[in-house]
Amino acid sequence: MNLQQLRYVVATAEHRTMTDAARSLYIAQPALSRAIRDLERELGMTLFARSGRGVVVTAQGRRVIKLAREALDAVSEIEALASHGGSPDVELRIAATPSLEAGLAGRLVPAYNAEHPGVRVQIVRCEGREGVVMAIRESRADLGLTDLPVPTDLITHPLERQEIVLISPPGLDLPDPVPMGRLHGMRLALPSRGSVRRRELDAMFGKFSVTPVVVLETDERNGWLNAVRSGQASLLWYRGLAEMAVRAGLVVRSLEPAVRRVIAVVHARKRLPLSAQDFLATAEKGSAA
Repeated sequence: MNLQQLRYVVATAEHRTMTDAARSLYIAQPALSRAIRDLERELGMTLFARSGRGVVVTAQGRRVIKLAREALDAVSEIEALASHGGSPDVELRIAATPSLEAGLAGRLVPAYNAEHPGVRVQIVRCEGREGVVMAIRESRADLGLTDLPVPTDLITHPLERQEIVLISPPGLDLPDPVPMGRLHGMRLALPSRGSVRRRELDAMFGKFSVTPVVVLETDERNGWLNAVRSGQASLLWYRGLAEMAVRAGLVVRSLEPAVRRVIAVVHARKRLPLSAQDFLATAEKGSAA
């Protein structure tokens, strides 16, 4: 038995299908199936019962998977100690979507660093919610900040419900709140076509039978704001992140009916390093304040 086999077992248990597990591990599905069968023969026990196109963890498998996770967590902590060479400084990597990065860098990270000055925080910018999920699955980030929902193989810690608001150039003749119907024909800067957030906004437009005029399609926050500052378009964004828009002289209005999203810290189903646990405590304390 080796660490690679342990990773295969844990991934299979988390994804419940050999195909999805193999995809997350970047190996071919037949190779994963063969590795699991070899391990079961070596241990003399059945870890997974095949059920249609998926797998079900057996009673023996549940015990092995629990121990495998503990072993992999211990190895990760040892590797972290080695990578820092005994230095007290620690790095914490946090993945975030472009729309939430400003709040992370401007509010959560400074609050955390004030209590833990020895930790270097690296923000991993991701292209939307799917990017955050992949950064965590691929171990490129310890934590993620995104809106929900996310796949069930990740653990979520909801922080707050944020309202989606309309940010516009000054001078537009609009009520506050803005009825959804007024978005019909409105010039908007939107996320890139095909992205998760764009699909969600398109679904909202379809629900209320509105078709905006798309002036700009990008996942860059600065691109959105520049389009509004120049008077080219309006923007749908989180109220909690609209402070910079107000400072720039832009107008923030609610929507009617109100649209809200749950913002959460997410991470893999494993024991978190102490730095990540401390950040989670700081974030939850801040959201309750």
